[in-house]
Amino acid sequence: MKQYDYLIVGSGLYGAVFAQQAVAKGKKVLVIDKRPNIAGNVYTEDMEKIHVHKYGAHIFHTNNKEVWNYITKFAEFNRFTNSPVANYKGELYSLPFNMYTFNKMWGVITPQEAADKIKQQKKEAGITEPKNLEEQAISLVGTDIYEKLIKGYTEKQWGRPCTELPSFIIKRLPVRLTFDNNYFNALYQGIPVGGYTKMVANMLGDVEVRLNTDYFENKEELDALAEKVIYTGPIDAYFDYKLGALEYRSVRFETEVLDQLNFQGNAAVNYTDVETPWTRIIEHKWFEFGKDEEGKDLPKTVISREYSSEWKLGDEPYYPVNDEKNGKLYEEYKKLAEKEENIIFGGRLGEYKYYDMDAVIAAALDMCEKEL
Repeated sequence: MKQYDYLIVGSGLYGAVFAQQAVAKGKKVLVIDKRPNIAGNVYTEDMEKIHVHKYGAHIFHTNNKEVWNYITKFAEFNRFTNSPVANYKGELYSLPFNMYTFNKMWGVITPQEAADKIKQQKKEAGITEPKNLEEQAISLVGTDIYEKLIKGYTEKQWGRPCTELPSFIIKRLPVRLTFDNNYFNALYQGIPVGGYTKMVANMLGDVEVRLNTDYFENKEELDALAEKVIYTGPIDAYFDYKLGALEYRSVRFETEVLDQLNFQGNAAVNYTDVETPWTRIIEHKWFEFGKDEEGKDLPKTVISREYSSEWKLGDEPYYPVNDEKNGKLYEEYKKLAEKEENIIFGGRLGEYKYYDMDAVIAAALDMCEKEL
């Protein structure tokens, strides 16, 4: 008999959901994480009484009632609505693209005028069947908005020209002929009161967690402890990159505490010109206190500038580069994974997939249903 039923590698959302569900079914579980903290990339830490999103902004949003009912057992959510602002060389525009954006860009007043303007610019660009991200974007919002609000930002984000990026990346871009600047078209959204780390701690409950523990440095002895392994790290790292490394985009954050009440008046401001080196600035207090005056009790504010970069070994992998080449390589790794006994690969890195938080939770719950 082994000491544990499951060894869970990684304490992010996928690992935490699996651990919570397994314990509820009477299983013995050990969670390990190489970081000094739980919660993976949704980790929030307290600075100046503000919950700082250490690995970038995480705004929970879902239309999946089952996921919402599940996650709200572990946290109360505030009613934060994501309404980013785009800054193009000092001109400010409303995101997602909506009537406020179109009015500022073109002076149009009615939805019909905006639709006509987009149609005219698409026609002038001569695009019928979009073959790449640039053509897809122009056919959705026209040339002016593409040039000012999409091109520079996207090229900084992905480190590649828009003409070399697949069109599907931008298909999820919200475009609205209304004055609705709620970015996520989701029924349920918000941020856990008290931060994500507290929520994940509630999910893990009394589960045994070992931090600062590198799975690969102690693989044999850790594997020997449990009947099965739930692995949420990078799939290529598990196989020691023997077929080559999958590509990711990484993000670097410069976080600073400022002696002022209010830096930018919004949680997220995207810098869409190519000359500004960062992609966006997050002001963390506005996730917490909404748009009201409660923040005035905190005379300081915390901001993070985000810089996108090409991933290299040793960096934190953020976004899988889901192009054809990487897709083929992942399929090869997936075949190797399927041959492994007593191990389940899950989550954003284990499945090399761009997952929103609700989709990670749904995938973990599905796996629990099958496995437990």
